[in-house]
Amino acid sequence: MNSNFAKIVRLLLGLLLVLFGLNKLLPTPFIPLPQLPVKAADFMSSLVATGYVLKTVGTLEILIGALLLAKKWVAFALIALVPISLNILLFHLFLDASGIAGALLVATLNVILIYKHWSQYNSLFL
Repeated sequence: MNSNFAKIVRLLLGLLLVLFGLNKLLPTPFIPLPQLPVKAADFMSSLVATGYVLKTVGTLEILIGALLLAKKWVAFALIALVPISLNILLFHLFLDASGIAGALLVATLNVILIYKHWSQYNSLFL
């Protein structure tokens, strides 16, 4: 895989994660939240009501995004991102299909970078 392409993908994914992570943590989101269908809105309301889930996810997104932007522990960051990107994808697949494009983008970028770093994961499967 072309290293310039992989660098662009890594930086784009890192930037997306930092932006959307910050958007979850700030009291007033700077990216306007779309009107969600009823089931999706109920689900998000329950996550907000816990007081910690969205803050934890936002913090993890910022941390993983920062690791990707700094090119530190990239293989670890990509594996840590898998459950988050899978949940984003499943949320949009089952509860808010109108936002599936962004979810597919994050999941696809994650898969591309995992493929690029696959040699670092070989020892996990021996």
